[in-house]
Amino acid sequence: MVAEQIAGRGIIDPRVLSAMREVPRHLFVAERDRADAYIDAPLGIEHGQTISQPYIVALMTELSRPRPTDRVLEIGTGSGYQAAVLSRLVDQVFSVELIAALADTARERLVKLGYRNVTVRQGDGYLGWPDHAPFDIIIVTAAPDDIPPALVSQLRPGGRLVIPVGPVGGVQDLVVVEKDAAGLIARRSVIPVRFVPMVKKK
Repeated sequence: MVAEQIAGRGIIDPRVLSAMREVPRHLFVAERDRADAYIDAPLGIEHGQTISQPYIVALMTELSRPRPTDRVLEIGTGSGYQAAVLSRLVDQVFSVELIAALADTARERLVKLGYRNVTVRQGDGYLGWPDHAPFDIIIVTAAPDDIPPALVSQLRPGGRLVIPVGPVGGVQDLVVVEKDAAGLIARRSVIPVRFVPMVKKK
């Protein structure tokens, strides 16, 4: 998977490649899909959500430029796979999942597999996690129509936000937002993507 689908498509950060090798993706997919766990495709998980294809996980991780001292906010825990990859690369990962059952399952899975530097809670991703802000990196694994202001405000100066943006069923862009030391924002689109919608808490 790593050699052909990830390194073979241009991911070059050796730490990211190592993390993608270390995390057992088959333990983060539905049991019915374990035979397909290492193909380069998204797979369905519970409650109508998905686990992203390995290349996209690696790309988003590389774009975030993780460092061992970083504190990361992830929006959209899902099965916990992206959080597990990040946990190999940074100091702490704080992950927010809207669906309570997914948050509970992911938390249990991550603890069982030994990812001790990941904290998961159920909540509204549009609000981020202000109690632990600011963050060096924010990664969002579901697509809003536009970038939530709360996430930008919780990004540390010098930090990076990686997020898919666009309408459900339409063209979405994978966007990197960078905040400079003065708090000024720069935004660039990387590639077209397709993610499940980011949903607000009712």
